[in-house]
Amino acid sequence: MSEYYNLEKMIIDFANESGPAGGEFFAAKYALKELEKYMPASVDALGNVIGEKSGEGPHILLDAHIDQVGMIVTSIDDGGFIKFDKCGGMDIRVLAAHEVIVWGKQPVFGVIVSTPPHLAKKDDEKKAKDFDELAVDIGMSKEKASEILSAGDRITLKSSHKKLLGNQICGPAFDDRAGAAAILRCLEILESHSYNCRLSVMFSVQEETGGSGAKTGGYSANAEESIVVDVSFAMAPDMPKEKCGEIGKGPMIGISPTLDSGMFSKLKKIAKANNIPCQCEVMGGRTGTNADEIQTSGNGTKTALLSIPLKNMHSGVEIIDLQDVENLAELLAAYIMKGDA
Repeated sequence: MSEYYNLEKMIIDFANESGPAGGEFFAAKYALKELEKYMPASVDALGNVIGEKSGEGPHILLDAHIDQVGMIVTSIDDGGFIKFDKCGGMDIRVLAAHEVIVWGKQPVFGVIVSTPPHLAKKDDEKKAKDFDELAVDIGMSKEKASEILSAGDRITLKSSHKKLLGNQICGPAFDDRAGAAAILRCLEILESHSYNCRLSVMFSVQEETGGSGAKTGGYSANAEESIVVDVSFAMAPDMPKEKCGEIGKGPMIGISPTLDSGMFSKLKKIAKANNIPCQCEVMGGRTGTNADEIQTSGNGTKTALLSIPLKNMHSGVEIIDLQDVENLAELLAAYIMKGDA
């Protein structure tokens, strides 16, 4: 059995739960069940899953978002085809002929319409169609489809999770269920160690549509420090090296004007002391993650960002390395056990 079997299973089980932005119900139910193993937890008014464990030391908040990119139904046309718009930063270039699930009164399988190359216009050869030009074919008439589906229903990509060579796995929704799984793995590590800080965990909603979950949850937590766990770009052909990490080389520690430099230095020092491989990710301003919202919530919170290198972001075949997830969890746990943060 693989060394990472339990971690792999947790990530895939989590990623299999539907949770497009604004419709994170199934993902939140899974997150609540897992978080309650380690601390009292509940769901707030916006849908964030929140847990807290008391302590006399500094108050640290760990955050990872549980929503995934998806689409939202806008209408059903006369032919029974489902028209839709993006719900988060879905990569439109990968959508043609993709299998999807439409989450209506019951889940409905569908395929996004693709024009055969024989019938495509010459001008279309080098560009992807816009969202208003795409539709989902569910094989039903408008009347039948309208009994099950309606405007506002969410759509997610249907793709199976697969094991690749080494410790790598691929599939949809690893952004950011892998980050949430890393926090759960951190809590598992902490079960057999002592630490003094007051610890809060937030599995936040609606990151892909602007970060409203993190903004309200960060305000409610009012922590002294926060560490946001997300994914970031991993190197692949034609990718700019200066903007990417290397998959399998450890978590990426963020450096940005909006991130706390002291926390960055402590994370680097702790990683070195514990022989945990890590990489640096340099950003010139906002990070594009929940760190931007939590940092400015309430009176302000010192914030750090740890990211898992991921290939094929916002697609149905995102790729991560289990060793990176494990190393990130161990770095989080070591930071918390440090006590004085």
